[in-house]
Amino acid sequence: MCNHCVIENVKQNMLSRRSLFTGMAIAGAAVVGSGMKTPVLAQQSPGKVVDLTHAYDGSFPTFDGKPGIEYEWAVEIAKNGYQLHKLTIFEHTGTHIDAPFHFSADGKSVDQIEPEKLVAPLAIIDITDRAKDDANTTVEAADIEAWISANGEIPKGAVVALRSGWSKKVTDPSFRTDGDGKFAFPGFGKSATDLLATLDVAAIGVDTLSLDPGNSADFAVHNTWLPGGRYGIECLNNLEELPVKGATIVVGAPKHKGGTGGPARVLALV
Repeated sequence: MCNHCVIENVKQNMLSRRSLFTGMAIAGAAVVGSGMKTPVLAQQSPGKVVDLTHAYDGSFPTFDGKPGIEYEWAVEIAKNGYQLHKLTIFEHTGTHIDAPFHFSADGKSVDQIEPEKLVAPLAIIDITDRAKDDANTTVEAADIEAWISANGEIPKGAVVALRSGWSKKVTDPSFRTDGDGKFAFPGFGKSATDLLATLDVAAIGVDTLSLDPGNSADFAVHNTWLPGGRYGIECLNNLEELPVKGATIVVGAPKHKGGTGGPARVLALV
C-alpha cells in the first residue's frame, strides 16, 4: 500500500473515532443534564413490567386458616409526627418463597439463595382448562415434554410456573377448599418436578396455595424439590398477563437469616 493511501486511512480512522467520542460525550452530557445519577442500562428497558404479587393482609388465605400477618401501630402520626407498624408475620403467607430449609433440616435458608437464581427466564405451563374440571389437577412430566416440544428447551436456571387461573379465586373460599371443606387446588406432580430437576431448573412457582395439589397426602413435591437445593414460589398473581415463554422473572426474596421462606415481591419483565 502506498504512503499516501496509508495516510488517508489514518485520517479516516481518526475522524471516525472523533465522531464516536463526540456522540458519547453528547449522550453523557444529556444524562448528566437530566439529573440521572445511575448509568444507562446496557440493554433496552422491558416493554412491560407485570406484578406477580398479591397485596395481602390478615384476611389473605393461608394453609392453616390463621391470619398470616397482623398489624399494630407502634408509632402514630397524631402523637409523633410520623407513623409505623409493628408487624407479626408468618413466613409462608401471601405471595411467598419456600426455601430448601422449609422441608429439610440442613437445606439453604432463604437468605442463602444465590442472587443469580432470583433473576431468571420464566416458563409457564398452562393447565387452566383442566383446572376448571378438576380442582386438584397437576402438572406432570407429559406437560413439561409437551411444552418443550412446542416452545423449545427450558433454559437452564429458569423458573417454571404453573398457570391454572386460581389466583382469580383468591377472595373466595374456593381458593383454598371445596364445598366439603377439603383442600382443593392445582399443583405440581412429582413426575414433573423429577424431570425439571434434571433440566437444571432453579425454581417452580404456582398461582395456588401450595406446590403440591390440595389433595396431596404426602407433600411429595415439597419433600423432594426443596431438599434438592431448589426453591418454590406460592400464590403467584397475574400469570395470565404473560406469554408462556420469553419473560424474565425477578424474585424479591426476603433475606432474614435462617428463614424457611417469606413474603416476596415478584415481578416479570416482558
